[in-house]
Amino acid sequence: MGCCHHYFAATEGGEDVFSVDVSSIAYGPGALREAGEQAKALGIKRIALFTDKRLAALEHVAIVKNALAEAGIDVAYYDEVRVEPTDDSFKAATTFAEEAKVDGFISVGGGSVIDTAKAASLYATYPAEFLAYVNAPVGEGRPVPGRLKPHIACPTTSGTGSECTGIAVFDLLAMKAKTGIASRYLRPTLALIDPLTTHTLPANVVACSAFDVLSHALESYTAMPFTRRTRSRTPAERPMSQGANPWSDLGCREALRLAGKYMVRAVTDAADHEAREGLMWASTLAGIAFGNSGVHVPHGMAYAVAGLVRDYRPEGYPDEEPIIPHGMSVIVNAPSVFRNTAAACPDRHIEGAECLGADIRGAGEPDAGEVVGARIIELMKPTGIPNGIGGVGYGAADIDALIEGTLPQQRLLKNAPMEIGAEHLHRMFEGALSYW
Repeated sequence: MGCCHHYFAATEGGEDVFSVDVSSIAYGPGALREAGEQAKALGIKRIALFTDKRLAALEHVAIVKNALAEAGIDVAYYDEVRVEPTDDSFKAATTFAEEAKVDGFISVGGGSVIDTAKAASLYATYPAEFLAYVNAPVGEGRPVPGRLKPHIACPTTSGTGSECTGIAVFDLLAMKAKTGIASRYLRPTLALIDPLTTHTLPANVVACSAFDVLSHALESYTAMPFTRRTRSRTPAERPMSQGANPWSDLGCREALRLAGKYMVRAVTDAADHEAREGLMWASTLAGIAFGNSGVHVPHGMAYAVAGLVRDYRPEGYPDEEPIIPHGMSVIVNAPSVFRNTAAACPDRHIEGAECLGADIRGAGEPDAGEVVGARIIELMKPTGIPNGIGGVGYGAADIDALIEGTLPQQRLLKNAPMEIGAEHLHRMFEGALSYW
């Protein structure tokens, strides 16, 4: 297959320039030990260290604490981050940040921790009513006024890519749905990515994180091309989720290749450090990619799937209350979505499947959706992912509510390669009820 340069053909009134925005990254075994010197180099004297209760007991947080102490950095410590944060938990973190009077932030954890630090920094720096910066139409979608304090993100899971993006996702409790805040100013100043952190992850956390990587990359690769987005009046108005572009394609293809190669190994064998570290690199690449192109329907549907959870409690996650982990809530939709979006850009769906390790010999355009859907399902089965949305507690009677929770995610739905309305979502949710 070719690399689809025709996908970026000029369109009348469409964008003809794409942007590349990337966090500074320090990647490699032992990178967390650099936290102190890196903070000092950023001019930070008093830093807010964000983590959660589970991670607080692990060596990763201790390594960062020690590094900050050795560098003479004063630390305000916050370990109340909620796994799958809410508007209430963002507000609590903001109160802490305001009272701590810090000049920088460091987050040690998964996407929930990193996103919480982003939000706390935003609202402590530019106070406003909570919905002011939240993506429209749920919130006002008000632009972030300017730069935030330095933020060093230290991911401990191999999936969210939050260390490379300007997006903070949370559950809006009043709506029982996820939404988010998006701005280039939210992108961490520096990502310290230490693949050794993956060695201690529970298998189900590895699986959910890895499928988040897979869907980040495949959604970005199949997103609407940037040339079909209406041309921005000024460079400053060009959105982060600008659509598929030649830069994001590079990271997407390699992230998919690594996910297809290492996912099953990393989940089924905790001692396979090569596989687990390979997924961390895939997560980094996918984060850089979708941070510049944006994701689409599987993530939009996931916000409703996670937000309307009833009693599902996955292994390896806190069990105090029901939760559908983010990567799981995304991937239970994905095969059905890609089976439906394939008609819009079949060559890209087939290439994505090939990168994931599918045998595409003899596959033509009519086969694109089935080829990529089947490969995703082939990876879901041995890694313990539930059998579609039915596997996390939903049935046909829930589809209308799930659609209602998805339709407000217009930032995501409008990035799809085809127009998405309620009738499309009904077909996709129906197809996602079960796969085997």
